[in-house]
Amino acid sequence: MISHGFWPGGNGVEAAFYSYTAPEPAGLDQSQIEPRAAFYSKDMKEFLLPYDAVRQSPSPETALMDFLQSTYEAGANLAKWDRKALERQDTMRSVTGSSPTIRKGSGLGQ
Repeated sequence: MISHGFWPGGNGVEAAFYSYTAPEPAGLDQSQIEPRAAFYSKDMKEFLLPYDAVRQSPSPETALMDFLQSTYEAGANLAKWDRKALERQDTMRSVTGSSPTIRKGSGLGQ
């Protein structure tokens, strides 16, 4: 399972978006995650992206989507998921910053 969410802060941790993979595959903590402000917390065993880093980014949507996509890709690849069978390529967003493609008739973006 790969989970993403938002922690409003508290208990000594600032507000942040998070991502964890369970069970955690070997090497996940060494993965290169975008954007640069994101980091792996060994104490919490998850990636964190501080809310302020997203808020202050020139493109907050891109910063957050890059975090979500890169953490998903790291977890799915290291866990050896059959991504081709699990993902709809026509709606996936690449970490290169390109926008997702929405099919006509999908009910999205029309």
